[in-house]
Order: sequence, then structure tokens, then C-alpha cells
Amino acid sequence: MNQGELKDMVIAAAALSLAFFVLMSKNVLFSGKISIDSILLYAGIAVVSVATGFILHELAHRAIAKKFGCHAEFRLWNFGLLLAIFTAFLGFLFAAPGAVYIYGENISRKQNGLISIAGPITNIVVGIILFAISIVFFANNQFFELIFRAAASLNFGLAFFNMIPFPPLDGSKVITWNPLIWGLVFFPLFAANFLI
Repeated sequence: MNQGELKDMVIAAAALSLAFFVLMSKNVLFSGKISIDSILLYAGIAVVSVATGFILHELAHRAIAKKFGCHAEFRLWNFGLLLAIFTAFLGFLFAAPGAVYIYGENISRKQNGLISIAGPITNIVVGIILFAISIVFFANNQFFELIFRAAASLNFGLAFFNMIPFPPLDGSKVITWNPLIWGLVFFPLFAANFLI
């Protein structure tokens, strides 16, 4: 990873962490009932969620693309970065501060599908690990249990959102490659996010 790419990823992660923090804490911030504990809790959830969700998601796309011989590089999207922070103040989050741009000749439909599904699968695996950590290590520590459970939920939510089969989301490329694999990933995520 070159210095420019690393700088872009750090800026995107910091902005997205800020946006998550604002979204989660804005009611408390503007009610005057803010406390150090609540600031630390929301900051912890934001940082752990972004570090495990956004960064690992993008690095997974990058790694699989490079495995197939493509040039893959994370690039900051300044408008998306500002939009993420602005929408957080409005009570919802449009999170697109940057993405991995992939260049390669003769990428097959299957390779494109595998590159695309790598991000959501990473979120699922990370979500399971974070949830397990919350149970095994922090069952008696509510502060860290909340941070890790919230980060797990946000990873599952990010995986679900990205598997929606509409361009430019990952799901549109996965369903084009293999509708069965798309369904095997999408429908359990739907159930996990909305039914369980």
C-alpha cells in the first residue's frame, strides 16, 4: 500500500468514525445530558465498527483483486466523505467516503463476483468474531460488551446493505455472476438484520 492510498484510507476512516459518532450520539449531544461515559461508548463503537467494518471490507476487495492480477487501490471520495458527515447530522448515514478502484484486463464475471463478495463475506466473519468476543471476554463488562455487539451488528448491516443487488453495490455483481450464491448470502443477512 503506497503512502497516498494509506493517507486516503486513514482520512476516510476518521471521517466515517466521526459520522457514526454523530449519528449515534446526536440526541444525547443536543439534549445536554452528555457524559464522559457516553462519549467514550459512542466513540468506541464508531472506531471499532469502522476499523473492522469499512477498512477490512475494502481491504478484502483489494486483496482478491490483486490475487487475480488486477491493480487495486483505495481512493478517497471527498464529496462522499462530506456527505457522510452531513447526513449523520440529519439522522441517517450515507456512507461512501471512498472505495477500492480496480483496473484489470479480461476480468471474468466469476472473478468480478468473487472480488465483490469478498467485502460482505469479510463483514460476516468479522461480525461473528466480534459477537463471540462480546460473549466470551466481556460478558461481565457492559461497556465493552456493548461496543463489540454494536460493532458486530454494524458489520452484519454493512454486509446486508452491500449485498443489495443494485449497482454500484457488491450484490449487483455477485447476482450477475451467480444468483444462487447471492441468495445464500443475502437472505440469511436479511433475516439476521430484520427478523432476528
